[in-house]
Amino acid sequence: MNVNRRRARAIFRKELREYRRNRSLVVGMAIIPLVFVIQPLVSVLETSGSAQLGQRHELLYMLGIPALVPATLAAYAVVGERQQGTLEPVLSTPIRRDELLLAKALAVLIPSIAIAYVVYGVFLAGVELFARPGVAAELIRGPDVLVQVIFTPLIAAWSIWIGIAISTRASDIRVAQQLGALASLPSIAVTTLIALNVIHATVGLAVALGALLLIANRVGWRIVSAMFDRERLVTGTRS
Repeated sequence: MNVNRRRARAIFRKELREYRRNRSLVVGMAIIPLVFVIQPLVSVLETSGSAQLGQRHELLYMLGIPALVPATLAAYAVVGERQQGTLEPVLSTPIRRDELLLAKALAVLIPSIAIAYVVYGVFLAGVELFARPGVAAELIRGPDVLVQVIFTPLIAAWSIWIGIAISTRASDIRVAQQLGALASLPSIAVTTLIALNVIHATVGLAVALGALLLIANRVGWRIVSAMFDRERLVTGTRS
């Protein structure tokens, strides 16, 4: 894939400026992480001893952050510009389809990952500072932290392709965001079941899920790239 970095960088910066100007997107990026960090933090702080944490994976609840935050942003990618009248001028430039798609995806991926990692850090600091003795050592296990580091970008990327695909076909921003959130529910359900130990966490399961997400992201890139037809995107037709 031959990408002109200057053109892609210009779109990337434009997307970030749009996020800052859109209050609803900023509020959504702030509220969603709070929802997914409060429950595990309260649960951990109420734990009376480290023995209760032996079979729990509280950190996995927060994988809902990279599932939902990117879906909210990505849903704005096309339909938001179309409603504001800025999509046609962008598509009339010499920028190629792959450059536009990559720039829009990265403009969602990077802030989403940054938010998720910052929230993880705040959660871990809160546990270290306020949890009962021994709780932090039992909770903050190497494999669970590694899962957060690896799966956050994988889940975020998958949510982005779903969100952009929905955005190309939707005619209303709110509808696109709601559909994007609904499409992220399977990811949240799986991570929640693992956190509750309904699905037992194993190395084999982590490898299988990681491979599945890698394949899904590759397929998602191809599908969304094929959906980026300039004439249809401008007119908003679904055919």
